[in-house]
Amino acid sequence: MKVTIERANILKALNHVHRVVERRNTIPILGNVLLKAEGADLALKATDLDMEIVDAAPAMVEQAGATTVPALMLYDIVRKLPDGAEISLDTSEGSTMTLQSGRARFSLQMLPDADFPDLNAGDLPISFTIPGPQLKRLIDRTQFAISTEETRYYLNGIFCHVIGEGDGAKLRAVATDGHRLAKAEMDAPAGSAGMPGIIIPRKSVGEIQKLLEDPEAIAQVELSDAKIRLTIGSVVLTSKLIDGTFPDYERVIPAGNDKILTLDKATFKSAVDRVSTVSSDRGRAVKLSLSQDTLALAVNNPDSGSATDEIPADYKAEPLEIGFNSRYLLDIADQLTSDTAEFRLADPGSPTLIHDQDDGDALYVLMPMRV
Repeated sequence: MKVTIERANILKALNHVHRVVERRNTIPILGNVLLKAEGADLALKATDLDMEIVDAAPAMVEQAGATTVPALMLYDIVRKLPDGAEISLDTSEGSTMTLQSGRARFSLQMLPDADFPDLNAGDLPISFTIPGPQLKRLIDRTQFAISTEETRYYLNGIFCHVIGEGDGAKLRAVATDGHRLAKAEMDAPAGSAGMPGIIIPRKSVGEIQKLLEDPEAIAQVELSDAKIRLTIGSVVLTSKLIDGTFPDYERVIPAGNDKILTLDKATFKSAVDRVSTVSSDRGRAVKLSLSQDTLALAVNNPDSGSATDEIPADYKAEPLEIGFNSRYLLDIADQLTSDTAEFRLADPGSPTLIHDQDDGDALYVLMPMRV
């Protein structure tokens, strides 16, 4: 293989693929990136056996061929070369690939491309197209609630499924860690009817989120009940899905919460952030005391002290004291697009509903804490 390529072109592709590679691998070739030169492109592929990302960059191919080299090392080398640099890659020296740019020269150990694993997607019968900003919104609104508890592996991702039929069908995304739940939906894209309920793993969700940063992006989605493939521009991401049953989340969304608290989101967020400064990393509990048009916040940490604050709020129901994890309150506040947050409460032991007044298709549920 002999290729000449612009630094910017290969760096853009490496940016997309190198994040899949784990820093510690028991299988050496999983630390490598597959480089394949043919036609007028250099294709790059990386995998961790659960997900693979492929991207291609325009290149001048003098001699077609393929090899694998350490992904993170190649990324670091290219990243540290000057802007506008031209890079030549040559595998004619046997067991090493020579990378040359100006007077800089590197030799990277190769492993055979034939040994590089292929994440065979198989048949993907469901296929539809979705505008990037709409898919990103579903992910942004829900990903913070994904569980990191490995024992309940079926909560380690976003549950996506279609509800309703015909023109009223919605594509819904849900995530929960047992303490909080986030739900967002949009009109179901054409072609998504009959889609199985799928759980997209946390790591894949993070990569999809990064690939959708371009507001002009369009995502081509193909899926089965075991795998999903997204094509976004020149990038193709293929991922295994979590093999498990997502719990019946509808049961934890309360219907009878009749105490309405409305407040300014920015004021509330600042107050929670202030008083939680003295909270312990373990507890993080903040007590909200609601009375006529007033919200008092209090944190008591036996090890370091206490804090109180008070902000105006629109609240007409009977007085109520309820505790929440301050971190969870801040996470949800970050997702709200409206300047006003609406809390619907029942009692100190029941889940609370939080609505985004500017986004009726998003909903959050938060379990209280004892304080």
